[in-house]
Amino acid sequence: MQVKLNVIAAAAVAVLASGAYAQDMVVKIGHVGPVSGAQAHYGKDNENGSRMAIEDLNAKGITIGGKKVKFELVAEDDAADPKQGTAAAQKLCDAKVNGVVGHLNSGTTIPASKVYNDCGIPHITPSATNPNLTKPGYKTTFRLLANDNALGAGLALYAADALKLKKIAIIDDRTAYGQGVAEVFKKTAQAKGIQIVDEQYTTDKATDFMAILTAVKSKNPDGVFYGGMDPQAGPMLRQMEQLGMANVKYFGGDGLCTDKVIELSGGAKTLANVVCAEGGASLAKMPGGTAWRARYDQKYPKQFQVYSPYTYDATMVLVNAMQKCDSPDPAKYLPCLAKTDYQGVTAKIAFEDNGELKNPAMTLYVYKDGKKVPLN
Repeated sequence: MQVKLNVIAAAAVAVLASGAYAQDMVVKIGHVGPVSGAQAHYGKDNENGSRMAIEDLNAKGITIGGKKVKFELVAEDDAADPKQGTAAAQKLCDAKVNGVVGHLNSGTTIPASKVYNDCGIPHITPSATNPNLTKPGYKTTFRLLANDNALGAGLALYAADALKLKKIAIIDDRTAYGQGVAEVFKKTAQAKGIQIVDEQYTTDKATDFMAILTAVKSKNPDGVFYGGMDPQAGPMLRQMEQLGMANVKYFGGDGLCTDKVIELSGGAKTLANVVCAEGGASLAKMPGGTAWRARYDQKYPKQFQVYSPYTYDATMVLVNAMQKCDSPDPAKYLPCLAKTDYQGVTAKIAFEDNGELKNPAMTLYVYKDGKKVPLN
C-alpha cells in the first residue's frame, strides 16, 4: 500500500512539475550573420556572442510578466549575400521571433531592415556601419556602434594630420559597406587637402589584385585606402609587397580590422603599414571588455574576431527592454528599447531617435610585431 501511495505521490509531483514547466515562456532571439563562405569567421564570432548572452540569461532565471522565461537563439546564415539576408529575415519573421541581432554586413542589414520593419520585429545590428541604414527612419532599427561617417572621417583625419600624407589611392569592393566607408574617407581626405590620385574597384569575392595594384602603383601614392573586408585585404597586402609597395600606408575600416587579417596577409611586411578603425572602444577600454574576453576565449578558443562583444550586448539590450516593459511582445517592448539606458560590456548604451548609438567611441589600430594594437 505504501509503495502504491509513493507512486501516486511521485506522479502528482510529476504532473505539478510539468504544469509549472508549461507555465514557462519561451522567448526566441534571432541571430543572422555569414556562417558560411569567406566571411564565416566573422559570422561565427557574432553568433558566439549572442549564444553566450542567451546562456547567461538562462542562468539568471529571468521572469517577464510573472512567468519564468527560457531564452532560445534562432540562428540563420545569410552568407553575406543581400538576397539570402532578406530570405533569412523573412524566415525569422515567419517564426515570430521576439527580436533579432544582426546582420553583420551593411549590404545584408539594409534590405533586411525593411523586412523587420514590415513585420514589426526590432533588430539591433552589432556591426553594419553604412549611414544609410537609419535613413528610412524605421522605428525597429538600431545600431550598436559608430557608423562609417565616424570611421572613414577618423582615418582620413589621421592620414592628413598625423601622417601628413599628400596622395592616396582608393579601392573599394562595391558593397554597401565598402563603397560607403570609402566615400566618407574620400570626402574628408579631399577636404583636408589630400589628393586622390586613383580610384579602383573590385568585388568581395576577388583574390587577385595585381592589375588594380599595378595601376595604383603607377600613380605613386603615399597611401591606399581599401573599403572592404579582410578576405580581400589579406591577399592585397601580400600582393602590394610583391609589387614593391612596402612603404605605402594602407587604411581600412572595421571590415579588415581583425586578427584574421594577420593570417590572411601571410606574413607580408606591409601588415605593419595598416591603420584601421573600429567603431567602439578597444577591449581594454570597454567597461567589461577584458573580463568578458577571458570568458569568451574559454568558451570559444581562437574564434574571437571583432564584434562578439556587440552581439552579446545587443542580445542583453533586447531582453532588458522586454523586462522594462514587462513583455516580450515586440509592439509592447519597442518603446522601452528606444529609451534604453543600459550598462553593457562595450559601453553605456542609449539610442538617438533614429536608432543610432549615442556618443559612439571610435578606435584606430595598427599591427605591431604581428599583433593588433590600439593607437588611442
